[in-house]
Amino acid sequence: MRGAAPVLAITPGEPAGIGPDLVVRGTIPPPGTRLVIVADPRLLEQRARQLDLSWRVPEYPTPAPVSVLPVPLARGVIAGSPNPENANYVLECLERATRGCLQGEFQALVTGPVQKSTINEAGIAFSGHTEFLAGLTGGQRPVMLLAAGSLRVALATTHLPLREVAGHIDRQLLSEVIEILYHDLVARFALSRPRILVLGLNPHAGEDGHLGREEIEVLQPVLAEARARGWDLVGPLPADTAFTPAALEGADAVLAMYHDQGLPVLKALSFGRAVNVTLGLPIIRTSVDHGTALSLAGGGNIDDGSFRAALTLAAELAAGNDLAGDGDGAPA
Repeated sequence: MRGAAPVLAITPGEPAGIGPDLVVRGTIPPPGTRLVIVADPRLLEQRARQLDLSWRVPEYPTPAPVSVLPVPLARGVIAGSPNPENANYVLECLERATRGCLQGEFQALVTGPVQKSTINEAGIAFSGHTEFLAGLTGGQRPVMLLAAGSLRVALATTHLPLREVAGHIDRQLLSEVIEILYHDLVARFALSRPRILVLGLNPHAGEDGHLGREEIEVLQPVLAEARARGWDLVGPLPADTAFTPAALEGADAVLAMYHDQGLPVLKALSFGRAVNVTLGLPIIRTSVDHGTALSLAGGGNIDDGSFRAALTLAAELAAGNDLAGDGDGAPA
């Protein structure tokens, strides 16, 4: 890594989920970094005891490899049983860590999974980390991207009911998403001229208008404008064949139109190794590729591969490393 050692902030997420387990089991700083866990120390100590682990971590700002920045819980935690009374605690941890990133105190944010339904049950409008962090940072339109090696899948829309997707995808939205995706692939992933595959919305990419006209009226004009800028975009492509090895050859990213169009393929290929990255923010944010796994919390039977991958990628992005993979864009 180059330059000063990055300090990565970690928010474990839902206190009753596996986020605290991931932290107390696998918080090993990537080489040349320091980790600051933004959480209630009592929660981490309790979960460590439950997992029969030793946990002695100093309080931030002690300049240790790993420290804890205390944020108090509202109520005690039972692993596997979320309490809406702790919803504000989850958001306070996120707010404190994000503020630290904006002020240069931390160089990246790594988030554990949250339980959106529990936050909503507390009467708080919350659709996900991506949108919440965009609101906190004043960033442009946030774009969700999952990365597994050099296979990267970005989303034009995120957490929407399927019946609302088509109405949200207009020329302005798609132009902004492509702009952010292209910019961050260059600026964050050090790809000088990324090649992006753009999926159609409809089956067979609309089949010349017989299965929907969004490809003709929205996607094709936006892609034509982007290509006129010299950008390498391919599509709109039928989603059912775009992830074949031959189609992915030479591609640096795939842009899917909605959540369950692109992510099931990436997770089928790479679950437990993939990392969620939020593009379009003025801070670096990575996260695990899975949910809170309430039934596994406190039991010790978890896979921390995605969490470790999220830490590693955050450290590399913060250090400005060349993340272009093997150079050919093929999946790792």
